[in-house]
Amino acid sequence: MIKYEWRKKDEKIYLPKQIPTIYNDTEKSYIKLQGAGHPDSDSFRVNVEILYALSYSIRMMPKGGYTPKDYYEYTVFPLEGIWDLDEEGRKLDYLDKNHFVYQLMIRQPDFVTRELFQRAVESVRAKKKHLPVDTATLESFSDGLCVQMMHHGSYDKEPETFSKMEKYCEEQGLIRIEKSHREIYITDARRTAPEKLKTVLRFKVSK
Repeated sequence: MIKYEWRKKDEKIYLPKQIPTIYNDTEKSYIKLQGAGHPDSDSFRVNVEILYALSYSIRMMPKGGYTPKDYYEYTVFPLEGIWDLDEEGRKLDYLDKNHFVYQLMIRQPDFVTRELFQRAVESVRAKKKHLPVDTATLESFSDGLCVQMMHHGSYDKEPETFSKMEKYCEEQGLIRIEKSHREIYITDARRTAPEKLKTVLRFKVSK
């Protein structure tokens, strides 16, 4: 069987162009957890570590002697985040990242069941006792109708891309229905210069 690689199979989702486009998201399964505060904080880094530890635990199970039902070779999906501000942060006339509230997640293949997820939790808990893996959950959901666009560069310059997306919505007769937005991290900020970062930006809309 050919390995499932999201860069090739799901280009429309993960590799959109640098222009706003409409995308109708369908239900997918994610390992997810919630957090709050600055993305440079230790708690944020721990949350990212939990998600990758669980995702790779599932990915590597056959090498450990257990092959899940309907398992197939695949590339671990990229990290994603849904970002918003707490009540205090929304009152400010400037962006204070300490007031972020977020949901971090990594998409999972279709064969991942709750039982399989729990098996991964127990495996990671045994190997990495410092990680609070019980904060993670397995959930399925979709964003529905959205506008998305690839953003190139620093996260601090995202408002420029959002302005283009909002202008597109005005031209297309679309209404942004939530202040929160989704980010899909195509590049790894730990290993990539800010000017070379690639991030899919997405928010929900209605006609």
